[in-house]
Amino acid sequence: MIVHPYGQFDNSARDYAHIEAKPLAAAMGAEIAGAELANLSDAAFEEVRDALFRHKMIFFRGQKISHGEHEAFSARFGAFAEDAYTQGVPGHRDVHPLIKEADAVTGHIFGSGWHTDSPFMPEPPAITCLRSIEIPPYGGDTMWANSALAYKMLSDTMKALLEPLRVHMSMRNVFVSAQAHAKADDGPVGRLSALKGADIPEDVARKIEGTCHPLVRTHPVSGEKALYFDPSYAIGFEGLSEDEAQPILDFLGRHLTQPAFTCRLRWEPDMLAMWDNRLCIHQAFNDYDGFRRELYRTTIAGEKPA
Repeated sequence: MIVHPYGQFDNSARDYAHIEAKPLAAAMGAEIAGAELANLSDAAFEEVRDALFRHKMIFFRGQKISHGEHEAFSARFGAFAEDAYTQGVPGHRDVHPLIKEADAVTGHIFGSGWHTDSPFMPEPPAITCLRSIEIPPYGGDTMWANSALAYKMLSDTMKALLEPLRVHMSMRNVFVSAQAHAKADDGPVGRLSALKGADIPEDVARKIEGTCHPLVRTHPVSGEKALYFDPSYAIGFEGLSEDEAQPILDFLGRHLTQPAFTCRLRWEPDMLAMWDNRLCIHQAFNDYDGFRRELYRTTIAGEKPA
């Protein structure tokens, strides 16, 4: 552990009139009680939105909602983002299935490895909403790391060094891993496993080429600065050679994902979790072979990072 919890750690809940926020960990995350997502008043929604930006990840229990209700709730946060991997379910193109069957055995699952969603896009998604239907009796947890807190805990000298940098985000490493470990039926990454050379479609080639974004970005609502970085998609920095970039990549990967900055969610059926990709990164675990896991995801469009 590089940082011991002290100083900048403040994940305390605000007092709300319509909901209750229950912090999950010192670094980030909160359970939201008193909210029915299918029937949420405008006033309660504004409190949910505020809690999301404060806690970076929030979750709700006991939400028996349909695809349509999931879609409608998500749309209150803004337009839907282009999904980089899947096409949605019939009748609900913006609700994307994340399903691993009980008999599936794979070395590569969708969401494994620390990452923020689709940062290789010119305008990456801002918010992700993930709803659970069927959950293993154990395993299949999700973890998040607070990239705003990680930035705050850097020295002033390191902040000054990093602020001018633009990070190159690319699907390259995920593509290589999928080809090495995934199978055609391995969910959203399965189709990548069979693509070779000239068979790579333009949309995948564009994501492999990727985009450069500010390494330190400012949240458009809260004004917080955060590291826009993850170990899965960050492959270098604009203007730096590979040898120059690698020590910075290694340091940021260790710094951002240390336990002090994280929270962990044990899923249960009918839960909805949502997080702000501009303020945190996350990862899923492939530790539930023999059990079925069924979730559905929506993503909300974001702005060009600045």
